[in-house]
Amino acid sequence: MERILAVDDDTALTELLAEYLEPEGFSLEAVHDGEAGVARILAGGYAIVVLDVMLPGIGGLEVLRRVRKQSQVPVIMLTARQATADRVLGLEVGADDYLAKPFDPRELVARVRTVLRRVRPGSVENPSEFITADDLTLDSGRREVRREGQVVELTSAEFALLRELLVSAGKVVSRDDLFRTVLEREFSMLDRGIDNLISAVRRKLGPANDGGERIKAIRGIGYLYAHSRPGK
Repeated sequence: MERILAVDDDTALTELLAEYLEPEGFSLEAVHDGEAGVARILAGGYAIVVLDVMLPGIGGLEVLRRVRKQSQVPVIMLTARQATADRVLGLEVGADDYLAKPFDPRELVARVRTVLRRVRPGSVENPSEFITADDLTLDSGRREVRREGQVVELTSAEFALLRELLVSAGKVVSRDDLFRTVLEREFSMLDRGIDNLISAVRRKLGPANDGGERIKAIRGIGYLYAHSRPGK
């Protein structure tokens, strides 16, 4: 069974999640404060971490900041339903996805499976795919992005999003398509998941060599990577 770590001070919730996850092939372990969460995550051995924003001691966002200095383990953040700022910041700090409380445990199981599919070798349709555009190179086999030769650290969701945009560089990719291919869920007007990921990728990549935007929003439609690939 694959090991999942839940960092959440709600013991009733973690017990409920264990009941749902174990029949699906996952073994859930839980800690209930931020400091313990950092220590257990960095000890390694977990397929994925479920991390609450609101924790005793240090909060979930600070836990994630500390973890990302040493580990790229997949992380799903749990946030309050109205805490939009926490979701945006969580993605910027390095969360792979987020889920707003309260939620159906079956939705968490689905999110766990989606994130694990993104991070595992061979999960991309063409694992040897190598894409160049402007000063970027994306290597699907190594799941690596470089800007002018320097590695850019991206979460699994950010990598998947950038790949979709680079494959169609110079063309608009609809929000509907990005939701289905990147997040593996249907588009919802209330779900800002793709928009938040776009913001995080823009920040990490910085402007293009000409000073312009790499990723442009096309109002009412979606996004495009503004610099075409060689030969396209």
